[in-house]
Amino acid sequence: MILDANQFVNLRGKLRQNEPMSAHTSWRVGGPAEWFYEPADVEDLRQFLRQVPNNIPIFWIGLGSNLLVRDAGIAGVVILTAGLLNEIKILEQNRLFVEAGVSCAKVARFAMRAGLTGSEFFAGIPGTFGGALAMNAGAWGGETWLLVQNVDILDRQGQRHRRSPKDYKIGYRSVTSLTGNQDEWFIAATLELFPSQGEDAKAKIQALLKKRAEKQPTGLPTCGSVFRNPSGDYAARLIEQAGWKGRCIGGACVSEKHANFIVNQNSATAAEIETLIEQIRASVEENTGISLIPEVRIIGNGKT
Repeated sequence: MILDANQFVNLRGKLRQNEPMSAHTSWRVGGPAEWFYEPADVEDLRQFLRQVPNNIPIFWIGLGSNLLVRDAGIAGVVILTAGLLNEIKILEQNRLFVEAGVSCAKVARFAMRAGLTGSEFFAGIPGTFGGALAMNAGAWGGETWLLVQNVDILDRQGQRHRRSPKDYKIGYRSVTSLTGNQDEWFIAATLELFPSQGEDAKAKIQALLKKRAEKQPTGLPTCGSVFRNPSGDYAARLIEQAGWKGRCIGGACVSEKHANFIVNQNSATAAEIETLIEQIRASVEENTGISLIPEVRIIGNGKT
């Protein structure tokens, strides 16, 4: 079924056609999304989902980190959450309610200012809270789902449900629904944090940001870590050992600062980045027998 803008009624958000995804990804690459929707709020998003035909693929995007959109673009609908689903507030008993579009850095700062600790590691995650929920994002020893008390989701029909961590299989950088319904998406969660002592939370955030600036290429277009760390080892060490640090394919280069980062050094294409990812994987496996698992999500039509 072909989507027609005229079939949507009573929407308050912005619906656009052929939106360039390079404007919405941290790598600054990616072809056009067939349809791109910016909801006004959760109720508007529910109204929109009810009207999207079941055979039309739906993709969600926050700040576009941890995401590679192929050059030929995306067939279907892309829904933007960053800066839109942006409510964050303190609940009773040291709990924090956060919507999916809030940046992870803002979660860390907000909790700190509220006198709560436990979420400082979010300062080192370059994405939105919804993305952190979807992949159990972590940094510097912290992980998202260790703090989650419950989550709010929307299903394909725009119905809102509340779920608990027991409804999911939670692993390292992976979250799988046990409800049997894969067409549902995180829109918010409640986190359980802890009272902080004085300036403890602020000091932790400052230390994490300092360490991040020292070890990661923060000033260049990247997606964050490209590969998961294998058990008992580090992807960056294996990539450097295989001789890939500083090497490029076209405008896509392995960072000289951190080998598990690929930077868009000079007008890279998504195809160049994906090829570099594939060649690194093959090289590391040939050298060590370890098959690195990409942390980055690759979506869109085939490489061009």
